[in-house]
Amino acid sequence: MSKHILLVDDDTSLRLSIESYLSLEGFTVKSVKDVKSALKFLYHNKKPDIIITDIMMPNLNGYDFITILRGNIAFSNIPIIFLTAKGMTSDRIKGYNLGCNAYISKPFDPNELVSIVNSLFSNMNILQNSTSFAKNTEVKLNSISDINFQFTSSTLTPRESSVFKLVMRGLMNKEIAAHLNLSLRNVEKYVSRLLKKTNTRNRTELAKAAWNRGQMFSEGE
Repeated sequence: MSKHILLVDDDTSLRLSIESYLSLEGFTVKSVKDVKSALKFLYHNKKPDIIITDIMMPNLNGYDFITILRGNIAFSNIPIIFLTAKGMTSDRIKGYNLGCNAYISKPFDPNELVSIVNSLFSNMNILQNSTSFAKNTEVKLNSISDINFQFTSSTLTPRESSVFKLVMRGLMNKEIAAHLNLSLRNVEKYVSRLLKKTNTRNRTELAKAAWNRGQMFSEGE
């Protein structure tokens, strides 16, 4: 099964380099130079699995792009990765508040980008499998943030719960640190505690355990 990615960046050289690298990694990539071209592609072609976009582009920028997508039911659930030279903490926070799934600052390591893309695809597979399970058992789950462990209210601290929900969204430790204004070391500490408390060995097992339990999460927790 092909994994389709839409890449949006006005830097032609960089865009073609990223497209080539991702293609060699086995992804099917469509690259365009601006938001207008991206929207035209989205409205006339099969929906991509993931979108990777720059922020600083002429006319409509990356923030405008994600606002349009998150406001359209047809595209609101597509995972979005910001790949940008805007690396300030305030920029990252704005990106996450608008709904991006990952934020990578330029210059970047292509291997990190591939790792994040693979992580998002892995989480999507978990989501799809759990959705099938939910339908068979008549359990209705609205989103990853609606899921919780039985022990959340009693054994997780508020900060651990916050980190847990971001892990479930597929965010990497660096993205969680920026989102919660924590140091990377503290995020690693909280993730380690979560793994220990859930008796899981890694993020994938943690996510699977959460989905398999299928417990609804109340807004107050």
